[in-house]
Amino acid sequence: MLGVLAKFMTQIRFIAGALALAFVISVATPVSAQQPSSVNPTASAVNEQKLLQELNRIQGRVSIPDQKSDVLEQPAGREWRQWHQVTLRWIGGIAILGMLALLVVFYLVRGQVKLESGFSGRKIVRFNALERFVHWLTASCFVILAISGLNITFGKALLLPLLGPSAFSTWSELTKYSHNFLSFPFTIGVVLIFLMWIGSNIPNGNDVEWVKRGGGIIGKDHPPAGHFNAGQKMIYWIVVLGGGASAVTGYLLLFPFYGTEIAGMQLSQIIHSVVAMLFIAAMLGHIYIGTIGMEGAFEAMGEGTVDVNWAKEHHRLWLEDELARGTSTAAERSAAAARPAE
Repeated sequence: MLGVLAKFMTQIRFIAGALALAFVISVATPVSAQQPSSVNPTASAVNEQKLLQELNRIQGRVSIPDQKSDVLEQPAGREWRQWHQVTLRWIGGIAILGMLALLVVFYLVRGQVKLESGFSGRKIVRFNALERFVHWLTASCFVILAISGLNITFGKALLLPLLGPSAFSTWSELTKYSHNFLSFPFTIGVVLIFLMWIGSNIPNGNDVEWVKRGGGIIGKDHPPAGHFNAGQKMIYWIVVLGGGASAVTGYLLLFPFYGTEIAGMQLSQIIHSVVAMLFIAAMLGHIYIGTIGMEGAFEAMGEGTVDVNWAKEHHRLWLEDELARGTSTAAERSAAAARPAE
């Protein structure tokens, strides 16, 4: 009897040991399966730089289809904010204020470029009505776009303390709407400018000579030029290329996520704002030359005609072509008829 009992206890201990061993194996197997057979030191999970970049990332979960909205803050966003609030302001300040300072110094030193031979009283058509309309359409839109765009960059720092939160909010809302909607006629104007004047703005040998001789702005030399001189051609291509780049990147921002993701939109904003700052600085120089910088220049776009002596000094080759084709205006013919016979 004791032998049977001892044999029975031995079997129970064997079964219990087997069950214990099976339990240990079942628990240990998933743990060992989770461990990689080898460690990749360049993996993002153990990349220290990657972990540091993801610090302070704020992300949650959303139930709407747009899963991008679950990220409230990310490292790239903080870098872009630093660039927009600090770096861009330095770029804009240096470009715009630097250009204004340069123009003031240039005016004090050189003064207005005078018409040396005086006004003859005879006029010749410089730009027709369509050309002037397109120019002023594009120019007026550009001025409003520039002011409204600068408000985005500098408004909070410069205007908010002066206007107060309520007035600044109203002003910013107005500039935002004007910036968005006036971008369309501005783009149309840039396209029309490109098509109207592309034939007269191809660089040639006369432009090289014009630059070498200072373009009649430095000194009193007046190198011959066609319909547009080298400086005007430069402005033309700044308008076409700068306006085109501003339009493309602006529409990517105006219609988000249709053509790019967040990273692409951030890049578009950088390109848009930098091009805009340089564009504004260049246009300040253009406005200066077309108004107080050169005597008789504003009439070209203001009235559409210029004095013959002005054309002879600044665009002699173009004047010769126009007179050869017999395209003088009625104003020129009447002025010539009114001169006393010699």
